[in-house]
Amino acid sequence: MRDANGERVRVSIDGRTLEVPDGSTVAAALAISAGIAGTRTSVSGMPRTALCGMGICQECRVTIDGCAHMLACQTLCRDGQMIETTAPH
Repeated sequence: MRDANGERVRVSIDGRTLEVPDGSTVAAALAISAGIAGTRTSVSGMPRTALCGMGICQECRVTIDGCAHMLACQTLCRDGQMIETTAPH
């Protein structure tokens, strides 16, 4: 994460606004955000979240600005970004 200049960006996660350090991944923003149990749910309803951190497992898939199946661990946060998970809160 690069935050040497102290700049922050504002993102929306499931309708909740959150400020994170500039350069944060979406997965990091989800981890910072209190109350987010995961990024989606399994067939049995259990929460799923980032596992490998490098895009291989695809457990961190979220919808970003209307584009489904984006990898949270590989996507940097941008100011104004809309992030949607399917995980229960």
